[in-house]
Amino acid sequence: MREFGKIDHIIDQFDTALRTLFGRPQTTGRGNPADDITECKLTTAEKNHAAGLMRINHAGEVCAQGLYQGQAATARLTEIRDKMRQASAEENDHLAWCENRLQEFGSHTSFLNPFWYVGSFVIGSAAGLVGDKWSLGFVAETEKQVVKHLDSHLDKLPAQDEKSRAILVQMKIDENEHATAALHAGGAKLPEPVKQAMGLTSKIMTTLAYRI
Repeated sequence: MREFGKIDHIIDQFDTALRTLFGRPQTTGRGNPADDITECKLTTAEKNHAAGLMRINHAGEVCAQGLYQGQAATARLTEIRDKMRQASAEENDHLAWCENRLQEFGSHTSFLNPFWYVGSFVIGSAAGLVGDKWSLGFVAETEKQVVKHLDSHLDKLPAQDEKSRAILVQMKIDENEHATAALHAGGAKLPEPVKQAMGLTSKIMTTLAYRI
């Protein structure tokens, strides 16, 4: 089996971007946690609110894809690159689950997804260029902030919406594992100003994605 060259990797990244934004992402094959849960009755307001929350989470997974692809493109060590790609595949599960839930709500994904992806790819590439330990530290901090958002969304979901809740609970488990794995792989603790900047950027994304 021949090894991939630079052109092959560029084509692969372009294919991943297209699948993330417009097609069907390559998942790990795990079942949707909500498949066996009976649909509940929601008012129009509750359905719109739940859809807004799931749209945020879908946009977050688009960001994760851009981030991981950017970091994989610039990672120095092969094992770090492989870890990024494995995490990317698991994030694709989340992407598919959130999109499916939005379809069930009769709603749409964020119209700003191309912007989220490109911006995250640039940030991920920059983090990888700085060094693998900082790139991994960025992953760990990103996942920690995602877990906080998921906890918030679990509290905000309509109480009877067990299908959305099941998806978010599994996503939270996976994100915690990604954060732990990144730290164990040598991720460095980020400076506080960087964490604050990440938090501010996240607030802007969540506010826009809820509505657009």
